[in-house]
Amino acid sequence: MTALYQRYVPEEFAAKLFGSGNQGFGILMASALGIPLYVCGGGTVPLLAEWLHSGMGAGSAVAFMITGPATKLTNLGALKIALSVRRFWMYIGFVLVFAVVSGLAADLLTP
Repeated sequence: MTALYQRYVPEEFAAKLFGSGNQGFGILMASALGIPLYVCGGGTVPLLAEWLHSGMGAGSAVAFMITGPATKLTNLGALKIALSVRRFWMYIGFVLVFAVVSGLAADLLTP
């Protein structure tokens, strides 16, 4: 995925979408994109490294890395079986809220 990103996406894309200039929106977008884009840690770390190099804020990276593993397709399938529909959506909501709050905290704590 990182190779496709490097090849076809302009370098300033990450800075515009996830940069520190639009802190809240960037964290929210990273949280939302972490759900469908996360495949595995081995594939995500190089992508995040490229995004950070291109201007992604630290809070956005934190938010992406929280939502990704927590909403991996296999994890969601197991949770859907174990939880009721209401509790399943509560879990998704909690993960998104926690990721956004953690991303904002990370941006506040990094110089």
